[in-house]
Amino acid sequence: MQPNIELIQGDITQVEADAIVNAANTSLMGGGGVDGAIHRAGGPAILDDCRKIVARQGGCKTGEAVITTGGKLPARYVIHTVGPVYNSGKPKELELLRSAYLNSLKLAAENGVRTIAFPNISTGIYRFPKDKAAEIAVSTVKEFLIDNKIVEKVIFVCFDDENYGLYKQLLHN
Repeated sequence: MQPNIELIQGDITQVEADAIVNAANTSLMGGGGVDGAIHRAGGPAILDDCRKIVARQGGCKTGEAVITTGGKLPARYVIHTVGPVYNSGKPKELELLRSAYLNSLKLAAENGVRTIAFPNISTGIYRFPKDKAAEIAVSTVKEFLIDNKIVEKVIFVCFDDENYGLYKQLLHN
């Protein structure tokens, strides 16, 4: 495994990092899964920041990312990104997932984030196949870390055993 990539299994809301990534929806108003958990754990300050972003730009498009306070979380920031809903695995869906990871990393670097934690974006209710999503996540992060000088560590936080096993296999090869 690369020294600047870490893999853990657990709850992303408990991770100590400069920023954690939220698998958000386009409205930025919270939802189910990791999105709801982050909003609940971080408190109302996150939703307040999201409302300001929505007022300014009308939400967050699929593949894009925005940044808010971390509220009560151990992380200073939450980077909200919207992954694609998986329908048929068209190249556009794959590219949108790659963009969600890449735009989150770019936004992290722009804000001086040295450590960032990612959940498994789009693999829950958005039905992205976990193996394909893991491959995209790992390859995008590895490529980004080659030229980036700001983000020092990326933590993949897997909630379930299946994702943890897939990431472990990809990162140890």
